[in-house]
Amino acid sequence: MPLPDLRRPPGKRPRTPADPAFWRSPVRGARFTAVLGLVLLVGLTVVAGTGLLSYAAYNPDLDPVNDKTPDKGWLGFYLFAWPTGPHWLYRLTQGLHVTVGIVLVPVLLAKLWSVIPRLFALPPVRSVAHALERLSLLLLVGGALFQFLTGLLNIQLDYLFPGSFYRLHFYGAWVFLAGFVAHTALKLPRAVRVLRRGLPSGEADGLVSPDPLPPTLSRRGAFATVGAGSLLLLVTSAGRSFDGPLRRIALLTPRGGTDEGPGPNAFQVNKTAAAVRITPADTGEGWRLTVRGLVGELRFSREELLAMELHSAALPIACVEGWSTSDQLWRGVRLRDLAALAGYPDRPPAVFVESLQRSGSFRKAALRDNQVRDGRSLLALEVNGAPLSPDHGYPARIIVPAAPGVLNTKWVETLTFGEL
Repeated sequence: MPLPDLRRPPGKRPRTPADPAFWRSPVRGARFTAVLGLVLLVGLTVVAGTGLLSYAAYNPDLDPVNDKTPDKGWLGFYLFAWPTGPHWLYRLTQGLHVTVGIVLVPVLLAKLWSVIPRLFALPPVRSVAHALERLSLLLLVGGALFQFLTGLLNIQLDYLFPGSFYRLHFYGAWVFLAGFVAHTALKLPRAVRVLRRGLPSGEADGLVSPDPLPPTLSRRGAFATVGAGSLLLLVTSAGRSFDGPLRRIALLTPRGGTDEGPGPNAFQVNKTAAAVRITPADTGEGWRLTVRGLVGELRFSREELLAMELHSAALPIACVEGWSTSDQLWRGVRLRDLAALAGYPDRPPAVFVESLQRSGSFRKAALRDNQVRDGRSLLALEVNGAPLSPDHGYPARIIVPAAPGVLNTKWVETLTFGEL
């Protein structure tokens, strides 16, 4: 026989989530929710904007191999030729995208917690305007949770979701943006009004519990807890974009928490030669670079490339997962000089790059003509005064200023210059 509930008077029905008194935290309230909402408005705007810039940085309208969402249609309207300067541009935009996204996780969870009573309010739809608000909320919450989940898994290199990350994250972003814009338009004026003047006289705060529990944490304490969570995530993740002590405390990211040690090639890599089955036989004395263009097909050994006029450029590597290296000093043959050898001495065109890597994404990639023309764009043969290591792309790799890491193709086998 079940024991009686001594907390509820006899004969009283148990409370359900639809009953406002079911939610008893004294922290909830319109002002608490408004503050979290405005923080998310600023942060998610940064995340969304830098995410769209990241997609544009791949130049997906240049060649099908660069585009992981070929059926995007009009959703690709914002695309533009990605610039080569400043050389740290992608390092900045993608670092912000990932870091701000990680830091916002506690804020997002707190915001969802603060408004959960409204998800159970009855009746579920009171008017056409209320129905539109509910729809925008569904798109916003569902899209945000999906984007944060797939993004965090991608940062950790755990691809537990079905299909391509690029495709899922791209279309999920547009679902989220639709809800984000609609919800902001509906709720921002009220949030600002609540923060400035409080609730209008006579208007009930639908988030304040009519039967609150004794307070164990003030609202200021709740804000401090959320802020401390965000600060902890910042400290343990942001260092993946910096060398030295900061990288060693970036324990929550695959490219942090370790010291790569001394040596000219001792900096982060994404894929190792062993991981993509590049063997010494592939990169040994028999390796030749094939260059195609108006003059036909040319082939060069590594020794012949080293005998050409070599140039140096200090450039970072920055990847979509948000990690990056500091500037490394690369040395090699300029892409525009190779384009001249291929028959384009005046205005170098785009180039199609193919790697010795036989499987996996971006073993082939296309670079725009503005990227080829930049004097810092190299077919790199050395880094920091030493030959490239196998993991950094020996015998030759692409290095281009401001480009995503996957477009800096390693283990280059063929360069085809021409209009793409």
